[in-house]
Amino acid sequence: MDLSFQVQAKIQKPLGVVFDAIHNPETLSVYFTTGGASGVPKEGTKALWRFADFPGDFPIFVKKVIPNELLVFEWEALGRFGERRGYNTRVEMSFESLDQGSTLVRISESGWKETQEGLDSSYGNCHGWTQMLCCLKAYVEYGIILRRGYF
Repeated sequence: MDLSFQVQAKIQKPLGVVFDAIHNPETLSVYFTTGGASGVPKEGTKALWRFADFPGDFPIFVKKVIPNELLVFEWEALGRFGERRGYNTRVEMSFESLDQGSTLVRISESGWKETQEGLDSSYGNCHGWTQMLCCLKAYVEYGIILRRGYF
C-alpha cells in the first residue's frame, strides 16, 4: 500500500498570483507559515518554514521548481504529536490555469512508512494541506488571514 493523498482547490485568482503566494516566503508567512518562512524555494536549495502549532524549523529540500506550474520538495515526516521520524516525505504542488481569473492548485504528499504511525501522520498532513488551501483561498481572494489567532 502506498500511503499518499492529493487535495485540490480552485483559487479565483490568476496563475501568477497564486504561484507567487506559495513560492514567495514573505507572502506565505502572512497566511500559512505562522512562524515565518525563509528562503525562496529554488531547485537544490533548502528553505525553512516555521509554524505556531509545531515548534522548531521545518526545512524543505527543494527538488524541482517550474514557475507557475510545479513546486516539489521533501521534508521530514512527523509523528502524531509532531515528533520527527527520521525519513522524508515528498510534496508536489501543481498549478493549472483554468481561465484568466482562476487557478487549480493540487497538493499531493507521499512516502510515509506503511505503519499505523505512518497512516496517522499522513492523515494529519492531509488535514494540514487542506487547511493550507483554505488559507490560501481566503487570503488571495479576500485578504482574510484564517490562521490569525487560530493557535
